[in-house]
Amino acid sequence: MAKLVYCADDEQDILDVLREFLTNAGFEVVTFPTGDALLEEFSKRPCDLAVLDIMMPGRDGLTICRELRSISGIPIVILTAKESEADQMRGYMLGGDDYLIKPFSPSLLVMKIKALLRRSEIASPSAGDISFGDVVLSRSQHDVLCRSSALGLTVTEFSLMECLLAEPGTAVARNVLLDKVWGIDNDDIETRVTDETVRRIRRKLKESGSSVKITAVWGYGYKLEKADE
Repeated sequence: MAKLVYCADDEQDILDVLREFLTNAGFEVVTFPTGDALLEEFSKRPCDLAVLDIMMPGRDGLTICRELRSISGIPIVILTAKESEADQMRGYMLGGDDYLIKPFSPSLLVMKIKALLRRSEIASPSAGDISFGDVVLSRSQHDVLCRSSALGLTVTEFSLMECLLAEPGTAVARNVLLDKVWGIDNDDIETRVTDETVRRIRRKLKESGSSVKITAVWGYGYKLEKADE
């Protein structure tokens, strides 16, 4: 079955291009002139991935991103005409998984969408689950479980936990996390982006009652520890 992609943008020309390229790539595509319309439809029929422009009538794309992230872990791609590092940083901090500045290559967007969907679905058959304390990283479920209950991690949160669980108890540098999780290299935003993602994971670990915690290593990065250590 074709993956369902929702696209919200107030420029009809862009929506037409997105529909053409994504449909030709084998996706089912539904377009919306506002993020509010996308969010309303999502409540009735959730999609597999969302593409959001930042500047739209009504609530902007970053607000819609935050709303979607509060109810779903689907991959989210942010589009904007602003060549603003602040917008990029906010998009990542609010839960966006990737980012493109207009004008952009539709073919590049298709590649990014395919990569995000692969990350959210495909686990390496040679790689097993990873256990640490009372949590288990389940590749088949693409989530982290605490005593068999899923934390409900997003694609990005799962990737960050995968990096930390690869060497539990060992500190992983922020720049390593930024490269492996987001594929970006920007010293100005790495601390805030990684810190915000870690904050969300910490909240989910706490809500699950897990004894595993993410500890900051000052001036370097993060590591996983058990609460009794």
